[in-house]
Amino acid sequence: MLHRAIARSAVKAQALGTTSRPALLSSQVRQFSFTTQRSNNKSDDPENDPLLRASSPEHQGKFARTDESVQIEYPPDSEMPAQPVVQGRGGMHFKRTLAQFSLENKVSLVTGGARGLGLVMGQGLVASGSDLAIVDLNKAEAEEQAGKLVEQFRKENPGLEQMPNVTAHYADVSNPTSVQEALAEILEKHKRIDNLVTSAGFTENFDAISYPFDRMKKLWGVNVDGTYLFATGVAKHLMERKAPGSIVMIGSMSGSIVNVPQPQAPYNAAKAAVRHLAASLAVEWAAQDIRVNCISPGYMLTALTRKILDENPQLRDKWISLIPAGKMGTPEDLMGAVTFLLSDASKYITGADLRVDGGYTLT
Repeated sequence: MLHRAIARSAVKAQALGTTSRPALLSSQVRQFSFTTQRSNNKSDDPENDPLLRASSPEHQGKFARTDESVQIEYPPDSEMPAQPVVQGRGGMHFKRTLAQFSLENKVSLVTGGARGLGLVMGQGLVASGSDLAIVDLNKAEAEEQAGKLVEQFRKENPGLEQMPNVTAHYADVSNPTSVQEALAEILEKHKRIDNLVTSAGFTENFDAISYPFDRMKKLWGVNVDGTYLFATGVAKHLMERKAPGSIVMIGSMSGSIVNVPQPQAPYNAAKAAVRHLAASLAVEWAAQDIRVNCISPGYMLTALTRKILDENPQLRDKWISLIPAGKMGTPEDLMGAVTFLLSDASKYITGADLRVDGGYTLT
């Protein structure tokens, strides 16, 4: 800025025939920066320059790109590993905590609740005082897990007479009729719904060009359509009751970043849709006192993930190397997050995206 002022004064002085300021010296003029072209010598040989060697075609960007050879299909239901019920502390706990974290006298609905993240989050809600409706495509497994959740609660709370009411229900979350039938059945058994967790979802790994379109439509149907259908169905029920409520949509860090090395563009886009759907509905339903938030987990060691990584140890090592925390999460790591967002402890939070990813999306 100073050089420009000096230059303007010099020009003005010359026009007036005066020399009120000294002429500019070449050393005072700021030159444009430029990079000197490298000369052709021995140092240009990649063998002698580690920077050139790292930038050679076989190395450049390889740790930040997808690998089309990684292809993982979501297994058929008959091959899905069962998710164990989490072992608790073995008894009632009396540690002091805020009363606002309690879900006593609430009814919570969890889609995809028979296994994986949904089952463990549902168990966390039961431990926090809520009754629970498990919705899943596999009703038999949902019924089995509902029984296990109550039995585990009984073991951990000896002498407690009133057990939580945990029920199992079938729904194809991508089918509007099936969703409405499930909601009607839940309302018949529980009389009301206060909270919703949309955990039904799955991922597959195909490069975008090779991904079978029918499978992609199914993926979007479960992850996006299912989330929308249950959210709008529960919100309609809450509005009819003129009751407050809380909805937590389970997104993924994949809705904010692009995972490597596995290709999964449709899944990433679907989870981005879930994240923004939560934000949009949070604004739309704020006046009805219905809060909508999103949890975006990172890599979580569900029973299915363990099976996949046991078969692909290189993929496991790659994932862990990219997590600042240095380890993958467990489904139990979501118990506190979902309880917080459903409870009155977060009653002024809506439209938020809570990332539970060990710092993955920060790097």
